[in-house]
Amino acid sequence: MNKLVLNPPLLAFIVGTRAALGVGIGLLLSSRIPEARRRTIGLALVMIGAATTIPAAIGVLGSRSRAALSA
Repeated sequence: MNKLVLNPPLLAFIVGTRAALGVGIGLLLSSRIPEARRRTIGLALVMIGAATTIPAAIGVLGSRSRAALSA
């Protein structure tokens, strides 16, 4: 069985990236906020979430390989 150990800052970073991406997509699909404002905020959140996905994945893969080496 593979074991993945994440420290709290990395876990918070991963949760934050997923939340930004999800909220951004939700804003783009919603209709309660005026369209211009919704589109601007939604696209910004989606871009932030997408741009921070790669560093988050690198952090997870790096912690996984370190855990395997120490086991």
